[in-house]
Amino acid sequence: MTLYGEERPPPADDRPTVQVKAVSWPVEEPVRPAPPDGTPARSPRFRLLLASGVATAVLGSVGAVAIWAYAGDVPRGTSVLGTELGGRSRSDAARELRAQLDRRAAELAAPLQVRVGEKTAEIDPAEVGLTVDVDATVATAAATSAHAVDRLVGSREIEPVVSVDVPKLEAALEKLVGNQGRKMTMPAITFSGTKPKVRYPKPSLAIDPEHSAQVVKEGWLSGQPVTVPLVENHPTTTSDEVDRLVAELAEPAVAAPVKLTTDRGSVTISPEAIAKGLRFKADKTGKLTPSVDVKQLRSALGNKLGSVEVAPKNATMTISGGKPKISDGRAGQQVDTSKLGDDLLAVLPRADERTVSADLKPVQPKLTAEKLGELGIKEKVASFTTNFTGGLSSPRSQNIVTIANDVKGTVVLPGDTFSLNGHTGERGYAQGYRDAPVILDGKLVPGVGGGTSQFTTTLFNATYYAGLEDVEHKPHSYYFSRYPAVIESTIFWPNLDFKFRNNTDYGVLIDTSYTGSSVTVSIWSTKIWDSVKTEYGPRRNITSPKTVYLDPGPTCIPANGSQGFTQDAFRVIKKDGKTVKREKFSWTYSAEPRFICAKAPS
Repeated sequence: MTLYGEERPPPADDRPTVQVKAVSWPVEEPVRPAPPDGTPARSPRFRLLLASGVATAVLGSVGAVAIWAYAGDVPRGTSVLGTELGGRSRSDAARELRAQLDRRAAELAAPLQVRVGEKTAEIDPAEVGLTVDVDATVATAAATSAHAVDRLVGSREIEPVVSVDVPKLEAALEKLVGNQGRKMTMPAITFSGTKPKVRYPKPSLAIDPEHSAQVVKEGWLSGQPVTVPLVENHPTTTSDEVDRLVAELAEPAVAAPVKLTTDRGSVTISPEAIAKGLRFKADKTGKLTPSVDVKQLRSALGNKLGSVEVAPKNATMTISGGKPKISDGRAGQQVDTSKLGDDLLAVLPRADERTVSADLKPVQPKLTAEKLGELGIKEKVASFTTNFTGGLSSPRSQNIVTIANDVKGTVVLPGDTFSLNGHTGERGYAQGYRDAPVILDGKLVPGVGGGTSQFTTTLFNATYYAGLEDVEHKPHSYYFSRYPAVIESTIFWPNLDFKFRNNTDYGVLIDTSYTGSSVTVSIWSTKIWDSVKTEYGPRRNITSPKTVYLDPGPTCIPANGSQGFTQDAFRVIKKDGKTVKREKFSWTYSAEPRFICAKAPS
């Protein structure tokens, strides 16, 4: 025992955690009077020792309680769904909670009654993913504040952490909403000609997915019916703001033209073109934002930009001396539209000073000489010829020559699809085509462009024997002996087209030529197949023509008539001595009537 008044350090291996400095006490203490009840008076020293003892006892008991309360990961007195989890490790608590959930499985699986607006329905908890997240719940139960002294000897009920599949719940609730809800009406400003037309916004009436999920999660474990509210969601842009956009932008935008200036001259952008290019687009929140669709604006300007722009020219390829020859193209100049939209928006609200400027940027051709030379166009892979009568002076022959010259030299890149209608456009008088017989509604009648079907058949066969992919073609209604049966094609603007796809890794060049009695189409590329041939099946379902008398006159075209029949043709493609493709083509020809330009005999 260490005497007070001595300052003797403890052994080095038994030092107290808190160092207390020794205190010197008086040798003689004054005699204090005894209390009235006769109890001996207590000295200050005694009271100090007594206080220290009491404090030590209290702290010891508190420490003991703390040790007891916080034994395990989950503090004692903690329960979930009426199950005591306190004093357990997390794994034991999770195991006990799962056992409790298993005991309540039938109750938790019971349909949940949900009311939305005026409708009520039952939702299967499993179908919307309603579950208790055991691990998250135990983690919540284990989280206790270090200063929560009031919890040491008390108890607490932890709400379980519930999870739900929000998209599935939303889908189930939307079915319940049905016609009670409404979609948001987005604001809009469009043009009818140059007159602005508005659509004012209206709020949606629907469930809020996140809020609905919270309501359902809270109500599920209680077993009580749940009410999910319908919520109005207003578009960001209001009706007043729509009117302001009309007054400040839409109306003045089309009140006068805008002048576009470049280094090569100027172009007038008409109010009609402005109306087609000006857009007011609403995002998903209903915010209406003006912009200029430059592509639509260019389209609305039509050929006007041609006065200040220079179109790029592709490199070309021709056949000279039996070999392909490349001629280089040239770069063009085009209005730089990167800033044009913003510049236009800046001047459209103005009544005057409506001028914008734009730079001309260089535009390279789609097909340069270098690229054309890398396409592997080096040899003739297929050729086909059809014959015609009347010489080159007849209107029909002239039409064949016109379309052949138009298509000559066309290069189809790998993977691209060629459309004959798309390439030539409308074939009318302005394009140099003449009147010649065409088949219309089952009769031969005069029509502009007659004879182009013969060229179409010639081109179809050339691509067919080149092994290229047939995309679209239609044989004639009647069989003509000048064409191969089934393997032929008609064309008519704009409804009937001929298309093929370059399904090779090489470029395809279409070369055409003609004589006074024939037209030839040759396909140049890199040869892939050993051979492409046609095998015919027998003709069947043969029908005989009938005789039809027509009113005589300059528009009547007689015909001898022909039989109708059905026939199959098979394109057989071989490589390395083996058949690699066998494609079936079938067609049924109607019997062509014998047309006689005379009154029917009585």
